Amino acid sequence: MERIDKPRPDGYIVDERGRSERRMPSKNILLIEPGYRNKYPPLGLMKIASYHGPHGKGDNVRFIKGEDKSVLGTAWDRVYVTTLFSFEYDRISRAIDFALDVVRGQANKVFVGGIAASLMNGRFISEPRWRGIRFISGLLDKPPAVSLQLDEFEEELYAEDTSGTPIESLVPDYSILDQVDYKYPVRDGYFLYASRGCIRTCSFCGVPKLEGGLRETPSITAVVREIERRYGEKKDLIFMDNNITASPKLKDIMDEVVDLGFGRGATITRRGVAIQRRVDFNQGVDARELAKNPELMKQLARVCVSPLRIAFDHLGFRDDYETAIRQAEANGLKDLSNYMLYNFKEAPADLFERMYLNVRLNEELGIRIFSFPMRYQPVDLTDRSHVGPKWTRHQLRSVQVILQATHGIVSGTPDFFREAFGDSVDEFMSLLMRPHHMIFNRFWYKPGGGGEAEFAEYQAAFNRMTESQKTNLLSLLSEVMFDLPGKPRLSREQLRDRFTQEQDDILRRVLEFYIPPTKKEERRIWELQKVVRMKVDVDFGLAEDEVVEDAGLQELADEAETSEKQVA
Repeated sequence: MERIDKPRPDGYIVDERGRSERRMPSKNILLIEPGYRNKYPPLGLMKIASYHGPHGKGDNVRFIKGEDKSVLGTAWDRVYVTTLFSFEYDRISRAIDFALDVVRGQANKVFVGGIAASLMNGRFISEPRWRGIRFISGLLDKPPAVSLQLDEFEEELYAEDTSGTPIESLVPDYSILDQVDYKYPVRDGYFLYASRGCIRTCSFCGVPKLEGGLRETPSITAVVREIERRYGEKKDLIFMDNNITASPKLKDIMDEVVDLGFGRGATITRRGVAIQRRVDFNQGVDARELAKNPELMKQLARVCVSPLRIAFDHLGFRDDYETAIRQAEANGLKDLSNYMLYNFKEAPADLFERMYLNVRLNEELGIRIFSFPMRYQPVDLTDRSHVGPKWTRHQLRSVQVILQATHGIVSGTPDFFREAFGDSVDEFMSLLMRPHHMIFNRFWYKPGGGGEAEFAEYQAAFNRMTESQKTNLLSLLSEVMFDLPGKPRLSREQLRDRFTQEQDDILRRVLEFYIPPTKKEERRIWELQKVVRMKVDVDFGLAEDEVVEDAGLQELADEAETSEKQVA
């Protein structure tokens, strides 16, 4: 009798006698993460790797970051591309185009998912050159064939898997991270969710569209133990939840965390040395939930959370935020940080007041709070060009320049904060209007730095301006010193010509200081101020994986790197 082999969704072959054997790797699966810089590994691709790899279908899985041409010589049966933020659209586009090259234009073999692909699904689908690619919106939380939109009639690979475990529920495959040279700042941890979605519907956030309302996930213990069994013990426990403090099962979750070896003060031994373990609620916890229920903070304080991240998106949350900070201190949590949204609907003064509140709380309570201002960008905008209604382009760039020098960190140390941001709203607003080369090279323009006299002249001219003139100054600077659609920024020589045409004598005098130094002058200033900077630079004492990067800072860093190469 002819043998009839029937494939099962779990990757086994079943013969006519009901016996099964593991299928040999026969399909080539390529996973692509675009070449942007990111802090966390691509959890979605790690779960897709689990579906296809040795713990799933038994396929040959390859993971690359960016456009790695070494994969061009292989016949790939399917290619998955993940996407992160919409402002990385250019890098995402290059990755998708590369995926099409890899499969020689067979668009039906390419699948694109993730944050940007979900929030801008229509934009991706409407791109003519990508016709035929499947752009997946939302989570892969249905049976694989359903989530991936596979067509059994077309006999697509694994199209019969209509009842298997959802890819979203699989244990991530950590082994693929060893296939790339890129080192993720956060890598030695168990990445998991205790809940998905959120109870909030904040207009600036993409979570409601991506994940919907709050819902529980299965027990985290099984996930942690399976990761440990397959890939070894990890140092940290990283919760990717969007609002874990809203979970009605928070106590049960913290019970599991303690039982898993992440109680307060927990350590792990590596090479004979005890290392502090860490629980990180990396998306931040909700001050509003904490303020109305003090028991929640007591639960969080049972585990080795460090730092405790608390969102502080606008001054309207001030009372709840301050209550949550005081609760944390009362429960022995003294290592804190927060996310601070700006460039949304608030004014620059709102950002300063939130940052300055942390300075006062640090002084009063003897704790350590670091702030990470996060510049708002609409979730469907393909670049970082958004300017909030109460901001200007010049002010936004000023904040970026300040934060670049501090690696995106706002220290609650009083002396440091006042040096970087001023001691009052008025000082902060004046700082945001300062020429950017005077902010970037701030040590050069301080007393004893070499540019003291020039800065004194600028300050004297600036102090003569009225509020109306300051408004006109910001408007003009935002127009001529930035690349705008169809209107590139003016060159140094063009700026000089434009500024000399200004009719207002006071404004014209101030504008002279906004003409940036030549490349040669910049190099000279950088070299001369090195000695001064070495004496005053601050060591924040934060590990690389604790730092939160504002996406806008990378844009500025890339520009600075290009500029420095040109000077060299």
